Amino acid sequence: MPIKNRFSEMLPEITAWRRDFHENPELLFDTHRTAGIVAERLREFGVDEITEGIGRTGVVGVIKGRSTTSGKVIGLRADMDALPIYEATGAAHASKTPGKMHACGHDGHTAMLLGAAKYLSETRNFDGTVVVIFQPAEEGGGGGKEMCDDGLMERWGIQEVYGMHNMPGIPLGQFAIRDGAFFAATDQFEITVVGLGGHAAKPHEAIDTTVVAAQMVTALQTVASRNHDPVKNLVVSVTSFRTESEAFNVIPQNVTLRGTVRTMDKETREMAEVRIKGIAAGIAEAFGAKADVSYRKGYPVMVNSTEQTEFAAQVATKISGDCATAPLIMGGEDFAFMLEERPGAYILVGNGDTAMVHHPEYDFDDNAIPAGCSWWAGIAEMRMPA
Repeated sequence: MPIKNRFSEMLPEITAWRRDFHENPELLFDTHRTAGIVAERLREFGVDEITEGIGRTGVVGVIKGRSTTSGKVIGLRADMDALPIYEATGAAHASKTPGKMHACGHDGHTAMLLGAAKYLSETRNFDGTVVVIFQPAEEGGGGGKEMCDDGLMERWGIQEVYGMHNMPGIPLGQFAIRDGAFFAATDQFEITVVGLGGHAAKPHEAIDTTVVAAQMVTALQTVASRNHDPVKNLVVSVTSFRTESEAFNVIPQNVTLRGTVRTMDKETREMAEVRIKGIAAGIAEAFGAKADVSYRKGYPVMVNSTEQTEFAAQVATKISGDCATAPLIMGGEDFAFMLEERPGAYILVGNGDTAMVHHPEYDFDDNAIPAGCSWWAGIAEMRMPA
């Protein structure tokens, strides 16, 4: 099953959809225009059932095969939202909204799943039911969880679920996947150091929160270097250091640190939270200050199921001749919530030699569309053969 000729024929049409989404990016759950177009297209394709407003602004479509005697139901998921980034591609189809752009390729994911939905609606060459899932708010909003909380899996009887993401650096149209833990859990922390402000010329009369916070930044690095098994994966990054004054001669009353924690297993995740809170409290006490710590758990570890991963790789290999083993990725992916509810797999499709995702010069390569569409269609036809 190489790239399907139908998708090569549809490439100009799917590319036009993709570039329209790119020109009109929407953030988080505010994907009303995108979701509306998705629903309209699904109606044009003759999809059997269309439901809007799942997970606030998500769209679900149901496509029945020529037969449904197998009783199998498979979910295929794409994300729709963009990022709050100023685009710098210079493309003719660049974002029309300053400060918003599809810098992660969700425009491509949505267009490819629409292409697969059109093909599957035309051919129906499978025995079972395909549920196409168009999700909002992957970029930090947890739209996958919202859709699951709205009963996505139960309402449509989904038994397995599959997702795909483009990846710069992988050859165009090639695939890579990983069994087990694949994308990291993504937690956030905020530490507010409360001391005693004062004049910079009289530091002995103050409790210097800048010094206290600086000690914390250094000490927090020991969570990764000294508190956990070095063969496991852990990232602790302090990404923001804010004082309440920009004056040269003021010792601030408060300093706030913010950062992220990335882990690949439950034990390390729990340990990191305990140590961050303990280090912050201990250092603050040693200097006579106070530390208020807010720790927020984000997306869980995204874990591919073994059987479904092997199958997804087989489909990819038939399309491109090979499927590489992907590395662990310390970025987060809220498809993790769907994989917590149902077995499934998440695969990477190559975007070629382009800027990395989340970069202002990134753009999805439309030449990856036939391979991506073929993989989604292949999942349905090979998992549920007619």
